[in-house]
Amino acid sequence: MPTAPGAAFHYQIEETGDERDYPTTTIKCQGKLISENTDEIRRLVHPLIQKGGRRIVLGFTDLEHVDSAGLGAIVGLKASQINKGFCVLDLVNLTPRVKKLLTMTNLLQLFSS
Repeated sequence: MPTAPGAAFHYQIEETGDERDYPTTTIKCQGKLISENTDEIRRLVHPLIQKGGRRIVLGFTDLEHVDSAGLGAIVGLKASQINKGFCVLDLVNLTPRVKKLLTMTNLLQLFSS
């Protein structure tokens, strides 16, 4: 499904760890996580949650904007992770804007490790 103009969401994936270490998948998010592209992050992260046995890190250093649908997608992924119970989902490098949004909605503590 094409992304709407101005709704660009990009990511880079980095895998670390080996069989002896707890594997970590870091997804460095860039652009805007908004209603037009929330399915993309769900399709990316949900299989990792189902696979289990790892830490999933969503890096938000370069995430410019999150709307209510984007916030809902992140919370839904966290709920899936909690229900699955075999992995960890963390948010790191929150921009001031995203951190303020999570604080105002009382969701910051949900993502605090």
